Amino acid sequence: MKAIIYGAGNIGRGFIGQLFSQSGYELTFIDVSDELISALNQEKRYPIRILDESSEFCKEDIWVEGVSAVNSMNKEDAAKAISECDLMATAVGVRVLPHIAPVIAEGTKKRFSKNQKPLNIIICENLIDVHKVLEKMIKEHLTAEEQKDFDANVGLVEASIGRMVPIQTKEMQDGSPLRICTESYGFLPVDKTAFKGTIPEITGMYPFDNFDFYVQRKIFVHNMGHGICAYFGMIRGDKYIYETINHSGVRYIVQNAMMESAIALSAKFQTNLEDIYNHINDLLNRFSNKSLGDTCARVGADTVRKLGNNDRFIGSLCNCIKEEKNASFISAGCSVAIYCHLRENNIPQKTEFAAEELKNISNIEGASAAGIIHYYSLLCQSLLTGNFDEAIEKLVKAASTHRGNIIQEVI
Repeated sequence: MKAIIYGAGNIGRGFIGQLFSQSGYELTFIDVSDELISALNQEKRYPIRILDESSEFCKEDIWVEGVSAVNSMNKEDAAKAISECDLMATAVGVRVLPHIAPVIAEGTKKRFSKNQKPLNIIICENLIDVHKVLEKMIKEHLTAEEQKDFDANVGLVEASIGRMVPIQTKEMQDGSPLRICTESYGFLPVDKTAFKGTIPEITGMYPFDNFDFYVQRKIFVHNMGHGICAYFGMIRGDKYIYETINHSGVRYIVQNAMMESAIALSAKFQTNLEDIYNHINDLLNRFSNKSLGDTCARVGADTVRKLGNNDRFIGSLCNCIKEEKNASFISAGCSVAIYCHLRENNIPQKTEFAAEELKNISNIEGASAAGIIHYYSLLCQSLLTGNFDEAIEKLVKAASTHRGNIIQEVI
């Protein structure tokens, strides 16, 4: 069996490649890096090293065997590989999707000129409704007749990527530039309803009917909490996520914000709140993983996208509003993100500029925006004197006073 993975980066090699390989697939990566492609074709395998607190000094690797690679600039070879594979995945990042859509379109055309064998593409990108986005991009390069073949035979399957893979350092590579160091978390929820034909049996992959819940849990609980932690870390001057999450005040805000989002999701999808609460506890422990060495800079990158109307911060806030649930700690987290955005862009830290940027980026105003700006103002008052702990204390007090301690409410 042959599998194509579009993107040989951290998630492509460090997660999906591992699962596909363990499930018996020969892997072909499509990527843009000449150096990486050459190394994969020469070695025909690569190592994965699991970094957990219990294995901090472990040097044992998991080897992914039977690997080859194709340069995405060679569109003919890339399309040919897609036309011949049994399964495919993308792990390129949302911004790269427009560049790979024409190649996927060409690959499906070549495929359907030979046979009508279904092709399932597992989309490992961090965006709600990414299957609709990619479908639109691909169909722009297909005729009406080809679009019918596509609809009948191609499954665009959303996946929720929970594994955290840090930026790879020279130390992590440990003599092998192909080595990927990552955490052990290996749970891959996918949209059961999107598959065409038989659902492939993949180690660690779990097809769910109510998949929207898992997508939103990932973005509005995991990503949102992770992001709040990262922006606090940037303000505090921390390099690593584990340093920041171990600050008791930051952890308190992050945990409460995640629980606010969990309560809204539980109401929206009629799911068990205790299960999400257990997931949050697991996430907080994973954020604390010192061995992983995940950085605030990586998690907090691309602030504008993260403040988008349907992304982790504002999306979780809007969920709470729709479900009529409190979101004071989420609003406090949003204020930290907007503070970092202003600082990144050398915009003066003033409420009027924060409100303007929030409206332009997030498209929110009125009471929701006013709540965020209120916390932003409290944050600025303390940070102007360089007192981080005082800023945390003010945010905690204000958010707790607004609607009580949500952690205590749900236990």
